[in-house]
Amino acid sequence: MKLIADLHTHTVASGHAYSTLEEMARAARDAGLVAIAVTDHGPNIPGGPHRYYFGNLRVIPDILHGVAVLKGVEANIINYDGELDLPPDILGRLDFVMAGFHIHTGYDGGTVEENTRAMIRALNNPYVDAVSHPGNPAYPVDIEAVVSAAMAAGKLIEINNSSLTITRPHSDVNCFEFARVARRLGARVVVGSDAHISTRVGGFDSAIELITRAGLTEEYVVNSSITRLQDFFAGRGKNIVIPSS
Repeated sequence: MKLIADLHTHTVASGHAYSTLEEMARAARDAGLVAIAVTDHGPNIPGGPHRYYFGNLRVIPDILHGVAVLKGVEANIINYDGELDLPPDILGRLDFVMAGFHIHTGYDGGTVEENTRAMIRALNNPYVDAVSHPGNPAYPVDIEAVVSAAMAAGKLIEINNSSLTITRPHSDVNCFEFARVARRLGARVVVGSDAHISTRVGGFDSAIELITRAGLTEEYVVNSSITRLQDFFAGRGKNIVIPSS
């Protein structure tokens, strides 16, 4: 399976990443990708960007080094009610909004029921497009309930390559179960590198191996073709221009 876009990447603005946006876009081009989403962490992350950063993303060209640049965020879920650390007026301007759990950002985890409630409420936020690395064992959830909620809301479940390689140890079992349930229910997923340095942009190998074992084929993966990606965004009311090559 070949993927054409990396919708989960971080620049130096996240505070703990190591490449500039220019470097990430060039790396995406060199990896043969046609699109990249810059999804720096929301402002509650230690050392992360101020909300002004997200308000000013509009200055970034839509195409950089021949690659479509989607302006986004990996927002932090900050409480049991699934609230995020950016307000609607900022979220509504962005091309791609992910929401996820991160320690030291306001919500350090609860019971399975509490985590599930928080994640589902985040998925039901009209501005959220996907949940990031939901297989993190530090924040266990009811996987079938989350996948069902994502389907009902027209949102995406991320299968995160970094969770399977260098971060969030022991995520593989939960990630496989997310992929297996997505296959059984017919849910859509997005595969992301979660790159925090340019050398990891477009790094999907472990995630692709996992979803293939789970039986997920290209039609389930929105970033497996330009048409699927544009159809997803069109369904979200967003007109995203992606170069054909």
